[in-house]
Amino acid sequence: MEKDLEENMRTEKEMMHLILTFAKNDPRIRVVGMEGSRANVNVAKDEFQDYDISYLVTDMESFKKDDRWLDYFGKRIIMQKPEAMSLFTPTLGNWFSYLMLFEDGNRIDLKLVPIEELDLYLSRDKLLKILLDKDNRIKKPVVPTDEDYHVKKPSPEFFDDCCNEFWWVSTYVTKGLLREEILYATEFLNLCVRPNLLRMMAWKVGIETDFSISVGKSYKYMEKYLSKDVWRRLLSTYKNSTYEEVWNALFECHSLFRETSKFVAKELGYRYPDYDENVTKYIRKLYKSKVEKRPGA
Repeated sequence: MEKDLEENMRTEKEMMHLILTFAKNDPRIRVVGMEGSRANVNVAKDEFQDYDISYLVTDMESFKKDDRWLDYFGKRIIMQKPEAMSLFTPTLGNWFSYLMLFEDGNRIDLKLVPIEELDLYLSRDKLLKILLDKDNRIKKPVVPTDEDYHVKKPSPEFFDDCCNEFWWVSTYVTKGLLREEILYATEFLNLCVRPNLLRMMAWKVGIETDFSISVGKSYKYMEKYLSKDVWRRLLSTYKNSTYEEVWNALFECHSLFRETSKFVAKELGYRYPDYDENVTKYIRKLYKSKVEKRPGA
């Protein structure tokens, strides 16, 4: 089945022709833009890249009232309309999106934008390529750049906030482990502790690259900038299926964070906080008294 999917997958040329032909033939669509990785010359192309497309239109409601026009793009496996969902809060304001995965494996994230908000659209994301402008509304050339996604140098306040959140929430993980509430412990490890470790690691990468690169969404390019040993240690923190593994993951996060944040502090001339030592002593004391003394430990 995977082989059939690859053989029948429409090419980039075919998909772009489909997207632009629809736009050219529909008078409601006045401008077409493309964002995301396909507009980024620094990202290697592959078959899993989405087509992040925006149609700037004169009549939003005529599109939204009936989804049958979307059938033009192919047979869908699944579609999501984030702005029409109740469980999750919409984030696009007056804009409306259709996230579509097709049977051939292609995916289009299609966004509708009122033409009146063209200036807002052009200013929101610099990683943007204009594919069609029927009325020559855009007077200045739009050159796509991923500079908005480059790792940014943290301010002293950002640096300290990252450190504070990391060490503060580590005590939550500890509390969950001592109570034998593994879901509680891993929730805070995965949603607060490790994300701040990754943020600090990205700042280190930024320093080493003069803040000229992006580590990608969800830090997906981070591996390229880490040593094999550090990468191995980071991956070990994702082993969270037993209490012992979560303890080990927490302690490895501590070691990595300490090494990384001290490097960042030194390079940027920031003060490394003393609460690292205080929190570490507190957690280690609890671990030794509550865990190491258990029968069979």
